[in-house]
Amino acid sequence: MHEPVLRRAFAPMCSYWRQAVTQVGAVAVVGIGLTACSGSGVGLDANGMPLTSSSGGSGSSGGSVPLSADFDSIQDNVFTPICSVCHIGADAPEGLILDAQHSYSLLVDVSSTEVPSLLRVDPGNPSASYLVQKLEGIAAVGGQMPLGEPPLPASTIAFITQWITDGAQPGASSTLDAFAVASVAPEDGAALAQPPPQIVLSFTHELDATSVNAQSVRLELAPQAGTVPSPGAAPSPGAAPSPGAALLGAAPLLAGQAVASATAEPDRQPVLIMTSARVPAADPRAVLLAPLAPLQPGRYRVVLSAQPGTQLTSLDGQLLSGGPLNDEGDRTVATFSVDRLATP
Repeated sequence: MHEPVLRRAFAPMCSYWRQAVTQVGAVAVVGIGLTACSGSGVGLDANGMPLTSSSGGSGSSGGSVPLSADFDSIQDNVFTPICSVCHIGADAPEGLILDAQHSYSLLVDVSSTEVPSLLRVDPGNPSASYLVQKLEGIAAVGGQMPLGEPPLPASTIAFITQWITDGAQPGASSTLDAFAVASVAPEDGAALAQPPPQIVLSFTHELDATSVNAQSVRLELAPQAGTVPSPGAAPSPGAAPSPGAALLGAAPLLAGQAVASATAEPDRQPVLIMTSARVPAADPRAVLLAPLAPLQPGRYRVVLSAQPGTQLTSLDGQLLSGGPLNDEGDRTVATFSVDRLATP
């Protein structure tokens, strides 16, 4: 047969085999891909996602891609899969809980416990933010974070730095309709080895800062067998603020005194603890409640007033909702215990 005739005769067969070989090759490639993504998990991060250049090949950025300079992305890629492995629950180092429920309120515009002159995240000022210093390994106290693990890639830290430079804005998560408590740190039921330097309350709406005062937000020593109030301690509720006792940008100080230890009559009323309270400028959904002296061993409760005229209100005028009332007709939003005195 002539060559043109042969080409015409075999053309359909050649086309068939080219298609078959292509399909077999594709199946082989898919098989190789499945093998790489199963079994030992090599090549996957902690969430089962393939490692990418954003993780520096080590998994240290920890999360699904892409990582970007916004809080939700940083939470999903860094804080949740990497940091909250240690920074979780009542035993979180330095009281810094970095799960999605607590992290923003405990980071932004909150003083570091290791270096109180620095904010953990200072909006607009990444070089002075203690978080960045810890991640870069240049902090004055302690080791580089994540402790005992490979450092985060420079590209990951750059995203965090840019987020802070841009003002450390909160995430885009939708706000619940009701004005309610979103989280409290220390968490309810926590047993603390050391007294917390402050209590952080996070809410679902921005607060009317003028409603944050000595009556609306309180820290009390809970009634229990074995507590005797120290001289000058004031029972709760109804204690009047100390004359002129007010801090710039903070609630008036309570006319109470931190109690000494645990030895009292079981029917004694709660004892107010001297505190200052403020709504941080960078996080108008939070209240920072700081005892003026280290808390002594004992059981404490964080109380929000439910009395007319002394309730917390949101910026859009809502009254706080949710949660049962205690014996005094107020809301106890968290109870925690302190086991021993602060280490000098």
